Amino acid sequence: MTEDRNKIKYDLEKRTAEFGGSVIIFCKKIRQDTIMKPLISQLVRSSTSVGANYCEANGASSKKDFKNKIHICKKEVQESKHWLHMISVACPEMKENARRL
Repeated sequence: MTEDRNKIKYDLEKRTAEFGGSVIIFCKKIRQDTIMKPLISQLVRSSTSVGANYCEANGASSKKDFKNKIHICKKEVQESKHWLHMISVACPEMKENARRL
């Protein structure tokens, strides 16, 4: 029973997919101009990559492969945080929404 609860609480495959989806919805609300387009593109790529790499980690062929793919997930999350910060600077009215993500 406890294992089932933990799986529900920590279902990272679902949570990483929801994160990517939330970022896509967030980005659709941002005005598109020459500055924002590349920032949005980078954010969408890095944030959706978190979930994709987590799925790959779950199918890893070895512990070493799993650790490597999880490390990539961590790097993509850090990159996503960077792009959210850059969008907050370039588009201050989106700062609070970016902070929530």
